[in-house]
Amino acid sequence: NMIFAKPGEYKACGLFTYQHFSLIICTAIGIFLAVKCTKINDKNDIRKIIIKTTILVWILEIIKIIFNFKIGNGNNINTYVPLYYCSILLYAGIFSSLKNKFIKRVGDVFLATGGIVAGIVFIIFPTTSLLTYPIFHYITMQSFIFHGAMIYLGIIINKYKYIEIEKKDILYYAGLILVICIIAYIINSIFDSNLMFISKDFTASPITILYKATGKAFPIVMTLGQMTIPFYIVYGLKQIINKKRSDTEYSIS
Repeated sequence: NMIFAKPGEYKACGLFTYQHFSLIICTAIGIFLAVKCTKINDKNDIRKIIIKTTILVWILEIIKIIFNFKIGNGNNINTYVPLYYCSILLYAGIFSSLKNKFIKRVGDVFLATGGIVAGIVFIIFPTTSLLTYPIFHYITMQSFIFHGAMIYLGIIINKYKYIEIEKKDILYYAGLILVICIIAYIINSIFDSNLMFISKDFTASPITILYKATGKAFPIVMTLGQMTIPFYIVYGLKQIINKKRSDTEYSIS
């Protein structure tokens, strides 16, 4: 059974292979169709989508954790503790679904900014799944559905203006990332793990370039990078798009 096979039982999919590109195309089509088929009448519709998606990704994540325990990864925290940048979807989804204004904003801002960037980066560099597992493996499929869902939510939230990202939202976003990085760093120090990719080199990914360049300062640089870059990429793009829109509206009127 390939779906729940142990690492090494089947040839890994690998990066930038024919199979990887077919996964990228399938995920892109999936996101496109999901966005196209989503009917939004008011903000509550988006909130319902966020709640349903959060429940789905939690179920998928729990199956992944059980799988890793079953194959004997219990002592390898890196494989199952959901404390990576992309795992924040699990928590942001819950925050976004709550009534508390402050916590809800933290969740919404992450989903609107960090979620999209992280989803896209992963689909291009799916190092945590494709380097170990074949294409029809649960971990492979889970990782593409999970990150596809991140991109989908980000697009829906921005397209239907569920929230408008403001300059001061960096505080909500960076605060969330900082808290997660601190927790990850403490766990990494105790268990010699590499959660949030902030404690060790990750040779199979572009992170290794940063690691070699920064040396001892790597954890701080990596944390600051994750606290700022994804937010400003989306914030900057939205500014450009909004400016283009207002320019065309201005020239029309």
